[in-house]
Amino acid sequence: MITKKVQKSLFDAAPDIAKKSPLADRMRPRNLNEFVGQEHLVESGKILRSFIENKELVSLIFWGPPGVGKTTLALIIAKAMNAHFVTFSAVLSGVKEIRAVIEEAKEQLKYYGKKTILFVDEIHRFNKAQQDSFLHHVEDGTITLIGATTENPSFEVNSPLLSRCKVIVLEPLRKDHIIAILSNALSDKERGLGNHKIEMPQDVIDFIAEFSHGEARVALNTLETAVILTRQNETGIRSVTMEIAREAMQRKALLYDKGGEEHYNVISAFIKSMRGSDPDASLYWLARMLEAGEDPLFIARRMVIFAAEDIGNADPAALQLAVSVKDSFHFVGMPEGWIPLAQGVAYLACAPKSNASYMAYLTALKDVREKGALPAPMHVRNAPTSLMKDMGYGKDYKYPHSYNGYVKQTYLPKELEGREYYQPTNNGFDAEIKKRLAFYKSKRKGENEK
Repeated sequence: MITKKVQKSLFDAAPDIAKKSPLADRMRPRNLNEFVGQEHLVESGKILRSFIENKELVSLIFWGPPGVGKTTLALIIAKAMNAHFVTFSAVLSGVKEIRAVIEEAKEQLKYYGKKTILFVDEIHRFNKAQQDSFLHHVEDGTITLIGATTENPSFEVNSPLLSRCKVIVLEPLRKDHIIAILSNALSDKERGLGNHKIEMPQDVIDFIAEFSHGEARVALNTLETAVILTRQNETGIRSVTMEIAREAMQRKALLYDKGGEEHYNVISAFIKSMRGSDPDASLYWLARMLEAGEDPLFIARRMVIFAAEDIGNADPAALQLAVSVKDSFHFVGMPEGWIPLAQGVAYLACAPKSNASYMAYLTALKDVREKGALPAPMHVRNAPTSLMKDMGYGKDYKYPHSYNGYVKQTYLPKELEGREYYQPTNNGFDAEIKKRLAFYKSKRKGENEK
């Protein structure tokens, strides 16, 4: 007869799981062979593996989203190079702490012959004075700096420090990367959950991988929580269900596969709603994407493209606003970042529409591809040398500013004279541009008749 043991709490149900250090910490890769993802950096012949194999390193800035391996890669590099490794939080430390680290680095080199790798998490949070305090010591080799940031270092790291570092871009982990990390954690008997009897259907693993949104830490924390929440049956097996996984994720899962059909369905509906001047539908699809975990900067990029392609010169301010939305999100981040996104979407949906410049380019591109590299007319060629002047480069060019801003002359190759690619609409500011083109055209016609 099997006697069920009375369980006092969920943590009593899984004492060996809950009372250890967090699974995400235990499963941190110890070398590049255990590391999952960032193939463009760690595979044979790629930059980080080459640094390690050659035992040489320059100062680096790791730029990428959370949970993709920035800290882990810094630890792997330091261990492989047998360097003294110091971690430093830009949130908690200042110039005083930096000076102490520099002194320690000098002692490590003097007494032990060890170089110091200083890892600065969230380096973008340092002010200019704090960043400047690194400069001399990075330059003279006292420390090798590895900074980590989720923000664009072009904006957040000052130029002198940036010029002394190589920026390494880390990409969000793909779903297959996260599945591999979860599978390793479930099977690893030394550091993971391999010594526990855990049943987890593939669809549950897929769910956790999908809604971790490229963050290994989130995936492993969710996995560990799900296992803790799952009670053992009579045979000691924990069967993790989708319901438990959702509870562990603590987020409503919307149908939205960022790599699959639903992703393209939703982004298509979003673009077409703005193109159709429907702000209500546009904002609905924006909310759908943000709630499902879409990268807000992906949405902002699509808005910039939309402003140029579908609004164009019917409202030239639309492109400026779309770029401002992107910059505003970079500055604000989530959770408030949806506010400038919503403002931008409402404006773009209500703006007058014109794809005239978009279509003009495609028509010009067709001529380029069909007719090849046609020579520029001699009079519009630059003539920086006397030889080129003697050959006729720039001869008879008429400087428009000397003719009150307009003068009749040909700018297209001879074979394309008379081509009219750009056909503005009557919408918004496009109508004003159309009037200007008609004015220039009438002047050309009048001069031809003289």
